[in-house]
Amino acid sequence: MVTVFNEIVQARDRLAAEFPDVEVIEITTGVPVGARADVLFGGWGPNSIEAVGRGVQWVQLSGTGFNNTPVELLAVPTVTCARGASAVPISEYVLGTMLAFGRGFPQHWLEAPPKHWNFQRMTTLAGQTLGLVGLGGIGTRIARLALAFDMDVVAMRRTETPSPIPGVTITTDLAELLGVADHLVLAAPGTERTEHLINAETLALVKPGVHLVNIARGSLVDQDALRVALDDDRVARASLDVCDPEPLPAGHWMYEHPRVFLTPHSSWSSEAFFDAAIDIFCTNLRHWIAGEPLEHLIDRDEGY
Repeated sequence: MVTVFNEIVQARDRLAAEFPDVEVIEITTGVPVGARADVLFGGWGPNSIEAVGRGVQWVQLSGTGFNNTPVELLAVPTVTCARGASAVPISEYVLGTMLAFGRGFPQHWLEAPPKHWNFQRMTTLAGQTLGLVGLGGIGTRIARLALAFDMDVVAMRRTETPSPIPGVTITTDLAELLGVADHLVLAAPGTERTEHLINAETLALVKPGVHLVNIARGSLVDQDALRVALDDDRVARASLDVCDPEPLPAGHWMYEHPRVFLTPHSSWSSEAFFDAAIDIFCTNLRHWIAGEPLEHLIDRDEGY
């Protein structure tokens, strides 16, 4: 019999219904004394480190990136992730930030009669250029939504691999991307290669008035350089769901800067994410039971 340590509350009913012959041990409130399991689903709570020392041979992470995953979990022989599970909620977050920037929200919300009626400055997404750094599952979903809004989409990849969807221009040159993007969206994994990808040098190349959106990792942005670019108008707004460190300490400048819109690494948060992550785990659990190869194996060298 296969035994699973489950750390995801939303998965309980689904696992019980679809895998009646699998023993599922819930560990959200602690690992039962003496309990052992073959599989761990979750990997984000304090009980996961203890759990993997109880015979676990396969860890299915509930998220995609694993740069903040405890090393004890990554030492397990087989580790898979939920690649693409957060694509729907994160892509909608990105579209929401771009629409808000173009329409001037929340600045244009009235609290008193304005000096002029009908003359608030707004722009449309149609005809603007989305510059995407990364075209994985999340980036692809963002691109699809942007194309539906009649945007031009340019995406940067490490290789000239064709776009998985028509209408997206591929570049391997960051400078080329920065020079045309009205909205610059970071959707690349946090690795040594991408650390401080956005820095003083690259910010000098951006299209003036660019809107920067980071839903990847805070490490991609040199925050001191970003502050300078915000203050001298090269960056008109920074919509940041991630930062470095997380959480930012009290009194940090990004909490107060009028051009920074900061959310607490929550762009992924929705029932759609959990449903998709559970779908991936259930598919992989069937593979595990059947002795078949698993999907979404992590690449420890690449960092995702």
